[in-house]
Amino acid sequence: MAAQKNPPGPRPTTGPVRPAVLSARALNRATLHRQLLLERSEMSPKGAVAHLVGLQAQNTKPPYFQLFSRLADFDPADLSALMESREVVRIVTLRSTIHTHTAEDALTIRPLVQPARDRELRLFRQGLAGVDLDRLKDISRALVEERPRTVKELRTALLAEWPDADPLALTVAARCALPLAQTTPRGLWERSGQVTLTTLEHWLGRPAQDLPAPDTLVLRYLAAFGPASVKDLQSWSGLTRTREVFDRLRPRLLTFRDENGVELFDLPDAPRPDPDLPAPPRFLPEFDNVLLGHADRTRVIPAEFNGRNGRGNQAYGTVLVDGFLAAVWRLDRTDDTATATVQPLGRLGRADREAVAEEAVHLLTVMTDAGVREVRFAGFVDFGE
Repeated sequence: MAAQKNPPGPRPTTGPVRPAVLSARALNRATLHRQLLLERSEMSPKGAVAHLVGLQAQNTKPPYFQLFSRLADFDPADLSALMESREVVRIVTLRSTIHTHTAEDALTIRPLVQPARDRELRLFRQGLAGVDLDRLKDISRALVEERPRTVKELRTALLAEWPDADPLALTVAARCALPLAQTTPRGLWERSGQVTLTTLEHWLGRPAQDLPAPDTLVLRYLAAFGPASVKDLQSWSGLTRTREVFDRLRPRLLTFRDENGVELFDLPDAPRPDPDLPAPPRFLPEFDNVLLGHADRTRVIPAEFNGRNGRGNQAYGTVLVDGFLAAVWRLDRTDDTATATVQPLGRLGRADREAVAEEAVHLLTVMTDAGVREVRFAGFVDFGE
C-alpha cells in the first residue's frame, strides 16, 4: 500500500493551537488501516493477535474469521495450533467478555482489568450473602488446578459449601476472583468441546505478572484503534478513571477533534491514510472488535444502520463495503455445499455487489472444504430465527 501523508498535527506556534478536525471517513480509514482491514497483512497469526490486543471470542469461530479478513494466506489450522501449544488462550478480560489473547497479554491484561471484575462481582452481592469470598477463591483454585472443571462441576462443588447462595452468583464470583482460562479442545478449529476451566497460571505453567501500569495498554490501544477518545478506551476496555493516564501521556501524543468536537488522542507516527483511499469489502464475524472498539462507533457503523447488525444478545456477521457496515451475512453448510447469504442493509450498486460476491467466494474457499460454493443476496432475512 502506498504511504499516505498524515493530516498535519499540532505545530509549535506563538499562539493557541486549534487541533485538526478528523472526519468520520478519516477516522474510518485510520481505524481500518490499524485493524489490518485496508489490506491483508503479512503478520503471523500470533503477531496479529498481539497487535490487535486480542480477539473478541464469545463464540469459538469468530477469532478465525477475524484473522481471515486481516491476514494474507491465513490458514485456520495455524491459530488452532497456537491454542494447542498454549501460545494463545481464551479468557475473560476486556468488557467482561471472552477474548483470545497471546499468553503474554493474558498474563498482563487480566490483572489490569481486575477492578472491572470486582465491580461486576458487586452486582451479585445479594446472591452471595454469607459467602466468604476468600474461601470461595481458595476452594475454586484447588478444584480447577486439580483438573480442569466444567462450569457445572464448579457450581456443584461451591453449592455444597454454600447451599443457600445463588448458583449463578457463585460461578460469577469464581470467574471474577480468579483468572480462569478455557482449556482445549474448546476453541480449536473444527473441533468441539465443552467449556472446562483452570487458572491461567496453571494452564500456561507461568506465574501471574505484577500489576502493570495502564500506560502501555493505552498506547497499544491507540496503535490498534486510534485516533480515539478517553471514552473510546474506556468502552473498549471496561476500565474507568483513565483520563489521568491520557493526561500523563499527553506530551507523547497528538490531539485532534472529531466533527462533534470530542478530543481524540493518537500516536505521532501512526498511519492516518487519505480518507479517499479505497477500502475493499470485508466479511467480519459477530462481535468483531472493529465494531465494538469505540464509544462512538459511527466511524464504522453509519447512523442509519445503528443497531441493525444484531438483535438483543444475538449479533450477525457483518460486511464492510467502502469501509462501513453495509450488510449482514451468514454461512450455511449442507453436505458438500457451503453458502454465504448476504443481506444488504441498503442499496448496493453493481460494482459493490460483484466485489462482495468475490470476497465471499474467497471466504468459502479458505474457511470451508466444500466442493460447491454459493453466494446469495437476500432481501430481509431474520437471521435470529
